[in-house]
Amino acid sequence: MLERTCFFEARAPRYATVADFCGIFTEEMHSLYLLSFMLTADNHKAEQCFVGGMTACGQEIDAFMEWARAYARPAILKHAIRIIMPTPEHTDSFSFISLKGAARPEKNNLFAAIMALNAFERFVFVMSILEGQSDDECSTLLRCSKRDVMIARELTVKRLASTDNDCDQSNEALDAWRILFANHQA
Repeated sequence: MLERTCFFEARAPRYATVADFCGIFTEEMHSLYLLSFMLTADNHKAEQCFVGGMTACGQEIDAFMEWARAYARPAILKHAIRIIMPTPEHTDSFSFISLKGAARPEKNNLFAAIMALNAFERFVFVMSILEGQSDDECSTLLRCSKRDVMIARELTVKRLASTDNDCDQSNEALDAWRILFANHQA
């Protein structure tokens, strides 16, 4: 009788090293710094955030190499939260939402309008819309309620829609968030 022998290549999983993380932060420097700057709205704090995120990643002793890239953005996000400590301003009702003081630094400059948002609104915008995090993830990281996140996103979309940019996407996004919020209330 023939004996079947199976050979499995026994490779230990490769863990990311400090050099691996430095390589990732070097390769993705522009997008990671942009994330840092959009969260902090300040060059000096963005640099602190970038370096802090890289340091935090370098201290990860149990990060599989395959997942190392996924550690960079959350590390920067968490560090930015520690630096800025964004908190909601008006959390009790949508009646406080108005376009008074809407971000209008320059006509058609959406980036400047994002930078002009208050810290909490900017964090919610970047986390939920640009980074695609869920309301649960945002509320957990920002230590606030899901409702705070939803209100801030609604206000942010309204403010950005009022920047006179020639793009209908802001209005479409606002309508989508209104429908979503209405569904959550039902």
